[in-house]
Amino acid sequence: MSSIEINKDTYLKWYESMLLMRKFEEKAGQLYGQQKIRGFCHLYIGQEAVLAGAMSVLKKVDSMITAYRDHAHAIAQGVTSKSIMAELYGKATGCSKGKGGSMHMFSKEHHFYGGHGIVGGQIPLGAGIAFAEKFKGTEFVNVAFMGDGAVRQGALNETFNMAALWQLPVIFICENNGYAMGTSVARTTIQTDIYKLGLPYGIPSSPVDGMDPVAVHNAMDEAVQRARKGEGPTFLEMRTYRYKGHSMSDPQKYRTKEELESYKAKDPIETIRHAIEKNSYADEKWFEKIDAKIKAEIDEAVQFAEESPYPEASELYTDVYVQKDYPYIMD
Repeated sequence: MSSIEINKDTYLKWYESMLLMRKFEEKAGQLYGQQKIRGFCHLYIGQEAVLAGAMSVLKKVDSMITAYRDHAHAIAQGVTSKSIMAELYGKATGCSKGKGGSMHMFSKEHHFYGGHGIVGGQIPLGAGIAFAEKFKGTEFVNVAFMGDGAVRQGALNETFNMAALWQLPVIFICENNGYAMGTSVARTTIQTDIYKLGLPYGIPSSPVDGMDPVAVHNAMDEAVQRARKGEGPTFLEMRTYRYKGHSMSDPQKYRTKEELESYKAKDPIETIRHAIEKNSYADEKWFEKIDAKIKAEIDEAVQFAEESPYPEASELYTDVYVQKDYPYIMD
């Protein structure tokens, strides 16, 4: 039974949040091409429905952890576009002080704990965050995102066992976009129904249409209710699709144009826009207003990043140890 109603405001928030993620990522891709952003850059374009549907259930105090395709996750969790863009630029005003870049976004203030470059490394950490919440006696949950490639890591099995044994308030989400880098799921696992990996551990697990915010919302609602009641973890396989390559350096020769276009035909942003129009939740002026608002926000974020300073060389020695006067750092 759903505890959080889907209404007009929900649809309007979904549209705005997904459009912000999309436009931010498009701008990031453009800036990467201009070499304003360096290093690795993994875009989220096409997968926005997963975060939109999840965030309409979660509370601001709930925490999130994910892998290195993390810009949109930071946006969804409330980290400002300015600090995310500045981080992409490697600037001191970035959410990780310019030290993390694209793959290592972080914000303690927003309960966003990465951004992790090690494949699957965030899975046990998510369970650990959930353990801390249970230990402190809160009702807060952690949502641990992973890609379909990460589920082949041994850490997933160890974590599932512990999370189920201790009934931790964690929701594991596999964003299955069909490819682990450039290798299809069918070529890397005997179990292509990824959600079934949670079943041997007694974890309620199910597939979800990750292109539909409504389906994501309803699945997340049930999972969050279980976690808050102390009934333990849930594993959800969000079946989604990325329109861009694994990273900006990916030539995407492993999939056909026809496959890509078939997913674009059910684009989540367009789907929600059609639902808004069909139900007369907003008129064309509202869409124009949201478009202009988001464009202005991203323009301001780019300007902020451009004008921000790079970290001082002394920053190499900060945020390494908790102890301020740790004696074994050489100047």
